[in-house]
Amino acid sequence: MASSILQPGVPVTLQELEPSSELFRQGASLRVTGILQSYDLSSAAAVIQDGSASFKVDTQHLRDISFRTNSTYQFIGELLIKPDNDVYHSHKFISLFDLPLEDATTACFTSLQAILQARVGRNVDGLDLNLYQQSLIIRRQYEAKLRSSRA
Repeated sequence: MASSILQPGVPVTLQELEPSSELFRQGASLRVTGILQSYDLSSAAAVIQDGSASFKVDTQHLRDISFRTNSTYQFIGELLIKPDNDVYHSHKFISLFDLPLEDATTACFTSLQAILQARVGRNVDGLDLNLYQQSLIIRRQYEAKLRSSRA
């Protein structure tokens, strides 16, 4: 039987959540922060944005949180990665085996849909996102220094 230990959410920026990132892996426990661009009540899907990057968050397991567009929210949850149904069910589907390696790799990455399955969510209006991102950089530098001193 698999262990169901809840992992802490690793703080990441939305810009870091791309298929080539080491953080972009199935089931990764992440903490994301962004400005709410849209919220669909029927599907409980929120779209948050930070700069030019946006990301979809599934909020169906959250309670006692009201969503307001243009407010800043932080979510902790697990990353779910699946094929984008629009790509795989379209009539334009091309077998990846028929493409050169570089094109097949790009097609694999562009045809993935990622969503954060949120288990915690909160409004963080007033948080300076630029300062927050700077603090993440400093935190990572400190953690890297700790790891290297232990080795």
